[in-house]
Amino acid sequence: MLAIVCPGQGSQTPGFLTPWLELDGVREQLTALGQAAGLDLVAHGTESDADTIKDTAVAQPLIVAAGLVTASALFPARADLAATGAVLAGHSVGELTATALAGVVTDEQAISLVATRGRAMAQASAVTPTGMAAVLGGDPDEVLAALDAHGLTPANINGAGQVVAAGTLEQVAALREAAPAKARVIPLQVAGAFHTTHMAPAVEALAAAAEEVTPSAPSVRLLSNADGATVADGPDALERLVRQVSNPVRWDRCMETMLALGVTGLLELAPAGTLVGLAKRAMPGVETLAVKTPDDLEAARDLVKAHSAS
Repeated sequence: MLAIVCPGQGSQTPGFLTPWLELDGVREQLTALGQAAGLDLVAHGTESDADTIKDTAVAQPLIVAAGLVTASALFPARADLAATGAVLAGHSVGELTATALAGVVTDEQAISLVATRGRAMAQASAVTPTGMAAVLGGDPDEVLAALDAHGLTPANINGAGQVVAAGTLEQVAALREAAPAKARVIPLQVAGAFHTTHMAPAVEALAAAAEEVTPSAPSVRLLSNADGATVADGPDALERLVRQVSNPVRWDRCMETMLALGVTGLLELAPAGTLVGLAKRAMPGVETLAVKTPDDLEAARDLVKAHSAS
C-alpha cells in the first residue's frame, strides 16, 4: 500500500521550484494558482530570498502549490492517483494539499483557503511575540511535563522522538535554558506559535472563508493530522482543516495509522525531506522517497508502481 504525504511550513528553500519550471505546463499551473492566491508564486518559488518565503503569508500558498505541481507531474489525471489505492496525509498546512488531492476541494479552492490561512496566521502572530522550537530526544513523558511546566503547547507531536513546543518567546527561551534530560531544543524559523490558542483569530478568518466552499467526499483515503483518523466526509474534512490552525498536529498518529493500514511505500511531495526523515525512524521496513526535483520523478513512478493496490 502506498502513502502520499505533503509537508508543512519550514520545508521551503529559496529557488526550490526553479527546476520544476522546465516541465511542460508547470509555469502555467503555478501562474493560475498564484492568481487564486493573489501572489506571484513563480517569482516566490524561483527568485525570492529566504526571508521572503519564510513569511507565513507567502510560505503557506507556496508549499501547497509545490505539492500540487509535484502531484500533477506524477499523476496527470487525479483519477490516476485514486487508482493507486493510496492513503493521503499532510503535515500542518500540507493537509490542505492532501485535501485537494483527495478531491474534497479543488486546487483553486485549496490555494484560496491557504492564502487566507497564511495571511490570518501572520496577523495573529503579530499580536504577541511567539515562536516554536523542536525538542529532539529525551523521555517523552518528561518532555511533555517540561512543556507543561513552562506553559508551552506540544503543537506538533511528530513521533520518532520529536515534539515541537510553541508559546511566547519567553517561554521558548526558558525551555532552552532548562532542556529536558537527554533532549535538544532547537528554535524554528517560523513567525509564531502555530497550532495553539494564539492562532484563535486565524481560525475565525479561515472558518469564514470555508463557508464559501462546498466540499466533496474524499475520493482517496484521507487521514486527519488531528488524530490520524480516516476522514470520509467532505464537511468534516473542511471543518478539521479550520480547527487544525489552533490545535496540535499529531503526525505520530498518522504514521501509526499508515502502519496499521499496511503501508509499504511512502512518497513525500515537494518540498520534500522532513516527513521522509520521520518515517525512516518511525516506520521501519517502509520504502520511502522524497520528491525534491523532477530528477526524482522516475524513481517516484517506480515506487508508485511497486506499492499501488492496482
